[in-house]
Amino acid sequence: MFTTLISPDELAARLADSSLVVVDVRHDLARPERWGEDQYRISHIPGARFAHMDRDLSAEKTGRNGRHPLPSPEAAAGMFGRLGVGPGTQVVAYDQGSGMFASRLWWMLRWLGHGAVAVLDGGFERWTREGRPVTADVPPAAHASFAAGRMEPTSSAAEIERAIADGTLSLVDARVAERFRGDVEPLDPVAGHIPGARNRPYPQNLNADLTFKPAEALRREFAAMLGDTPLANVVHYCGSGITACHNLLAMEIAGLHGTRLYPGSWSEWCAEGSRPVATGAERAR
Repeated sequence: MFTTLISPDELAARLADSSLVVVDVRHDLARPERWGEDQYRISHIPGARFAHMDRDLSAEKTGRNGRHPLPSPEAAAGMFGRLGVGPGTQVVAYDQGSGMFASRLWWMLRWLGHGAVAVLDGGFERWTREGRPVTADVPPAAHASFAAGRMEPTSSAAEIERAIADGTLSLVDARVAERFRGDVEPLDPVAGHIPGARNRPYPQNLNADLTFKPAEALRREFAAMLGDTPLANVVHYCGSGITACHNLLAMEIAGLHGTRLYPGSWSEWCAEGSRPVATGAERAR
């Protein structure tokens, strides 16, 4: 069973396995409506099905619940069933390369108690660079009975508001440093970060070829940032709950288990004008 990453070699050897479901989640935040699906229809890994970040992996936006609200467990379970994911299914998710979108699907399945899910290390870019097979053929519709198991806990804005004063949570922001500091904000109406957060931009999890760093390197880097903080007190967030999943995946690769996601992330946090906002670099601790 693959639970974090899978290599192109490992995936290629299993493409004919009937218990495997491959999901293409390529997406572009600047071209969200059609880009990923258009790329999928041009070519994809044989047998892969497509899941859209906004229509499949997010709930309807209200203006106060963030840019990629988390679906209800029932809605998410129905969506995974339509992708053909059942109790014994090994799922592999991939995006264009870095894993920033694939990690969202990875986290959602784990959130619902399905552990047999992995991200293709290096994504479609590595797959094609290595000369692996692709196709434009769309597989026939599938359906499986997906039921949520023991669900992983998440964090909420209310919990974080309570924790800011007493420091019981350690917040990790996955956005790039300029957005964390509030120098720029291309997507949300307010710039800055949640007070007390640390910044771990998700690209720091990657090598130059967009594969993940080795587990030992990731463990060393996260340990240097978090010190002796209990892992259950670590909460990840980003702009809208996508790239934060990349940090969650990186920590799992590192063997650092039990951290949580704040699904609404900055886009939900800043939608409520009464919540505190910090700017500038994080303070020394």
